[in-house]
Amino acid sequence: MTPKIFEPSSELSAFVMCYWTLESAKENTPLKNTIVPDGTMKLIFHYGETYKHHPNNNESIILPKCFLIGQLTQPYIVEPLGVTGSFVVRFHPNGFLPFATISIKEMENTAVSLEKLFGEEGTEIGENILNAKDTEERIHLIEKFLLKRLTDKKIIDNVIKSTIDTILNANGQFSVNELSEQNNINRRQLTRKFSSAIGLSPKQLSKTIRIQNTLKKLLSNEVKSFTDLAYENEYFDQAHFIKDFKEFTGLTPKEFYGDDLKMSLIFDKK
Repeated sequence: MTPKIFEPSSELSAFVMCYWTLESAKENTPLKNTIVPDGTMKLIFHYGETYKHHPNNNESIILPKCFLIGQLTQPYIVEPLGVTGSFVVRFHPNGFLPFATISIKEMENTAVSLEKLFGEEGTEIGENILNAKDTEERIHLIEKFLLKRLTDKKIIDNVIKSTIDTILNANGQFSVNELSEQNNINRRQLTRKFSSAIGLSPKQLSKTIRIQNTLKKLLSNEVKSFTDLAYENEYFDQAHFIKDFKEFTGLTPKEFYGDDLKMSLIFDKK
């Protein structure tokens, strides 16, 4: 169940990180998948069967066929209801802002229907993408839709972009004080600008990127022990590592290392 990744056009590359598709028969998909926060927002189109979301052990919600998933600050558990066929538009951390019709923060940990976001145009683009004959046509449709909505585009905030780039390049190992000093901006002001643009504070994005880097190393089998992994990613100690790990995955590193690890990076294959 490995996704296929496609690059955006140069006109959208400042906003869209990539497109990708995921296809699999239900018997080849784990009963439940853990989507770990990765610092990006995504438009998701299920041209196969849709998924069910489990906010906790006692609840479940049938997800729309087409929706935006806001910034995640906690593990998001989903269950396929049949054959998987998904087309995903993955934005840069601040890439969805020019297209947002409601507060970025309001969409946190939430699946927002395209109708709520874009009205009749959202319903129409969803139907067109679901009925498209192949990935090439889906990319053409979504790029035409996004470029049309960029006619009134906002200028990318250079302070926000610089802060995001610094966090990504340092794999999340950067303090907020250092970030504010580097950009010559008050810490509170930076946090406020950052949160309104991407839905996360600089500290939250740093923690998210650090845990994603940790998970990638687990997947690569390059790490000999969880203790080595914790220190390599500059956690204060083992307890700090376990606390952050459980916050983002819902499990301890040892619990997560089995079948959950295989599906943990479903939205982070780039």
